[in-house]
Amino acid sequence: MGGGDKGLLTVGGRSMLAAVIAALDLPVMAISANGDPSRFDGFGLPVLPDGEFADQGPLAGVLAGLEWADGQGMTALLTAPCDTPFLPRGLADALWPPPCGVSSGGRRHHLVACWPVACSVELRAMLSVPGSRSVGRFAERIGMRYKGFCEHETDPFMNINTPDELGKVRAFEAKD
Repeated sequence: MGGGDKGLLTVGGRSMLAAVIAALDLPVMAISANGDPSRFDGFGLPVLPDGEFADQGPLAGVLAGLEWADGQGMTALLTAPCDTPFLPRGLADALWPPPCGVSSGGRRHHLVACWPVACSVELRAMLSVPGSRSVGRFAERIGMRYKGFCEHETDPFMNINTPDELGKVRAFEAKD
């Protein structure tokens, strides 16, 4: 996306990250991000870096979130990528109890999931040795089940990963 923060790009008049935060609508949240945390000051949320597992992919962010949630006395962590601005509301309830992820259109979206905080021990052990960093493989390892969601005109779990995809979403919105 040109080297910037995808989550700070706008869709529907607000940043994708703001759309995700609004959809999750939880009383306690944090942002998983590396680099200068001040770029997220406007959200008023803690920013969790990947720490010792930086550059090991999204599971490093999941681990940071799980360990943060544990420190908050929580038993579960709901995760959602910052580039999924069309999330349906009520995911925390829909994905309870953990481990539970979402599927739509015949595809599993492993990072839109409710994770048991207790899996942090297993995830830390996995990240501490060479091997796969596949989110799907780790989800399978902890027995993740999946709740299916119906697709409407737009897949609610669609990631916006390229400038072309962002342009298509913006063009579609302009028609409405």
